[in-house]
Amino acid sequence: MPTLNWIGKEKIITHHNDVPFKLLKKQYTYGANDSENMIIHGDNLYALKSLLPRYEGNIDCVYIDPPYNTGEEKWIYNDNVNDPRILKWLGEIVGKEGEDFSRHDKWLCMMYPRLKILQKLLSVNGRIFISIDENELYNLKLICDEIFGPNNFVGQWMWYKSATPPNLSHKIKRNIEYVICYEKEKNSIKYQGIKKHSPSDDPFTKPQNSFKQLKFKSGSIHFKGDDGIYKAGIYGTAKFPNKLLNDMIIENGVNKNDVVFENRFIWVQETLDKNISENVRINLSKNLVLSYKREEYGAEVPPNLIDASVGVDTTEEAGKRLAEMFGENPFDYPKDVSLIKYLLNFVPKKDAIILDCFAGSGTTGQAVLELNNEDGGNRKFIEVEMMDYAETITAERIRKITKGFEEYASIHGSFSFYELGESVFLEDGNLNPEISEEDVKKFIYYTETHKNIEKTKNESYMGTSDSTAYYIFYEKNVVTVLSYQTIDLIDKKADAYVVYADSCTLAESFMKKNHIIFKKIPRDIQKI
Repeated sequence: MPTLNWIGKEKIITHHNDVPFKLLKKQYTYGANDSENMIIHGDNLYALKSLLPRYEGNIDCVYIDPPYNTGEEKWIYNDNVNDPRILKWLGEIVGKEGEDFSRHDKWLCMMYPRLKILQKLLSVNGRIFISIDENELYNLKLICDEIFGPNNFVGQWMWYKSATPPNLSHKIKRNIEYVICYEKEKNSIKYQGIKKHSPSDDPFTKPQNSFKQLKFKSGSIHFKGDDGIYKAGIYGTAKFPNKLLNDMIIENGVNKNDVVFENRFIWVQETLDKNISENVRINLSKNLVLSYKREEYGAEVPPNLIDASVGVDTTEEAGKRLAEMFGENPFDYPKDVSLIKYLLNFVPKKDAIILDCFAGSGTTGQAVLELNNEDGGNRKFIEVEMMDYAETITAERIRKITKGFEEYASIHGSFSFYELGESVFLEDGNLNPEISEEDVKKFIYYTETHKNIEKTKNESYMGTSDSTAYYIFYEKNVVTVLSYQTIDLIDKKADAYVVYADSCTLAESFMKKNHIIFKKIPRDIQKI
């Protein structure tokens, strides 16, 4: 498999493991007592890491619209990744080698660890959609092949973003942007685009098909000619001949008897019978040409062009809507909510969890709430935005659509707003004493099992995974001991036990006999 190399890659490919684990601190909840929708203000690399204990393997869909690395400096989110915070981070992680960075090196170093964590967050049937243009499309494809696996590449859509793109080049005006998609694991789930609406009948034959005979049961054919008896023979047209193999009796516009036709049919007998049972109407013209029409067509597999033909608007329309919300458009070239809704419709779960870690103006959150409003779903969104407009634009947009504005009716929705909090570990490697006992338990159990803790009356018990029970004896300002007195707190039957405490007075022979592993707080706590 071809791979991509760039300055700083060897420092960055495992950096996601070294990102410090920070806690999420809820600031307030809007629209509900305790909303599961989340807007997180902070660097998305730290925020994604903080989501792992709760959401690893549970995110059904990721949509991201990262910086395109066009070289522009004036945008709110500096599009050539020259934001001072990114540069500071690159200098700390990559070091002196980073002085030779091209803008593509910077962009790849920024994206790689984020994509690594996003891959961990995806569920088994999860998928990621990434908006991009030509500046990094091919680099992005190569690193996604490396992270998600080339076999998990679904495809690439072209979004008709603008009928009147700006003259940014003397060579080409770019009407198109791209959306690439990968799945966590390749599956057979059908992506559903828009429903087909056909004003005319569909043909029953194709010239490349083989000849076959089909039996049409009495009453299954709707004839557009006169009642009567039609003798066996060749009918239709020179272009579409149709061979009737037995006499056909037509009464009240339908066939009274079973009839057999021979032609280059698109269906076999089993498919014909199934479609008739599902109320597909079989029509026969005056010159005996067969066709069919469904009462209602299912959603088609989406084409690789996304434009007005599938109900998706351009960036100009998105800008108008943002201007209606905020009095002016705070973003250049925003994505329209119709684009995100169209992509989210490919996700069959109506209770899906959708993550956008380059949240911008909050388009993904609005798309999720609108879909729920339309089909009664219970999808949840998580949006991460590091810029200060996370509150004034991203969160405010959700508030506005739930209140209603201009001619837009309000839709039901809520969210909880979070800031990134303290790191679980101090710089000296010790547990942060400011962290709550509950958060310490969550973190330790996640590092051991990549699962969420189990809630029981026994506060020392964290959970059981792979026949091993996990316990922690931890109090902030108290030295805890695993001893013959505290062993009674281990009340779950398991094949083995892992117990965290400050010290242990149990005999090694006793521990070996009872399959107990002692781990000292905090020096034996693994880093994620």
